[in-house]
Amino acid sequence: MPVSIKDIARIAGVSHSTVSRALRNSPLIPAATAERIQRIANETGYRASAVARSLVTRRTHTVGVVVTSIADPFNGEVFAGIEELANQHGYAVVLANSQGNAEREVGVVRALQEQRIDGVLVASSRVGALYMPLLSQLQIPIVLLNNHHPSEFVHSVAIDNVDGAHQAVRHLIELGHREIAYVGDRYGLESEADRRTGYRKALRSAKLSPRREFAIAGDGKPEEGMAAARALLGLAKRPTAIFCYNDMTALGVLREAAAQGLELPRQLSVVGFDDLFFAPLLNPPLSTIHQPRNEIGRIAMELLLALLEGRPAEKAIRIKGELVVRSSTAELVSGYQSISAGKNSATRSS
Repeated sequence: MPVSIKDIARIAGVSHSTVSRALRNSPLIPAATAERIQRIANETGYRASAVARSLVTRRTHTVGVVVTSIADPFNGEVFAGIEELANQHGYAVVLANSQGNAEREVGVVRALQEQRIDGVLVASSRVGALYMPLLSQLQIPIVLLNNHHPSEFVHSVAIDNVDGAHQAVRHLIELGHREIAYVGDRYGLESEADRRTGYRKALRSAKLSPRREFAIAGDGKPEEGMAAARALLGLAKRPTAIFCYNDMTALGVLREAAAQGLELPRQLSVVGFDDLFFAPLLNPPLSTIHQPRNEIGRIAMELLLALLEGRPAEKAIRIKGELVVRSSTAELVSGYQSISAGKNSATRSS
């Protein structure tokens, strides 16, 4: 006859709920107690029935993760952090793709809820501010990661975009750059606004005025990074440094600068944001703001676990990024502060 939780509770001298939590690696159970219960379960040959367990607890021990694109390397590392902690606590993870579409995102979350998952984590949400009215309908906890729409009501985990952008631009200023451009992302919403704010804040701290023609909206991808660089480098007085919304944009900027024959970083310094896997492999290797993607995923999952277990949970967690300096940035060369548009060599100031 199969061993049940009731049998394990009797042998261990604890309640049924204690056994259930211990078998799920709940942090509410002391480590020694959990270890003893798990040992008894192994020795007696206990095997949990997921179907029976979900019928009794109304929980499936499954969480959903919604990302904008499965192919995005940023999402891959965030998902790895989520999955690692989820598995440690006995949760399975279902991955879904919103394709960066707001309507599809809501539909995917609703579909996951209909599958009776216990909670949802949404990365780079396009509709974050709309989740408040949805929460009462869905009746499952939702955690947003690097949310693109602000909302004081929804639990979220995100990089401190203002601070990260400020670090990046301050680095360029400390290298002597004064003509610093910004290539943003017209679809970035809150994260874009925050990085633009950090860019302007750093300039104003150095008593520099942001120039309207130095701020261009891309789409977070290399192709528009190239187009933005082409426009900036075509100005009569072009920038000596460019801060990019993300590494994908910076990749495009570097490619266009190289195509125009600029000497990098002597004639143009470039900083990205994210520190994706290819950043140190570029030519030159990219200076950027490192986002601890695995940690963001783990913290978001910790937050979701707290909500699932009824423990106190912070509303908004902000994580600091870290400036990683590589060879795409350098001190401004004296006499190269003004580079004539359309030329591949610097024009010395008189």
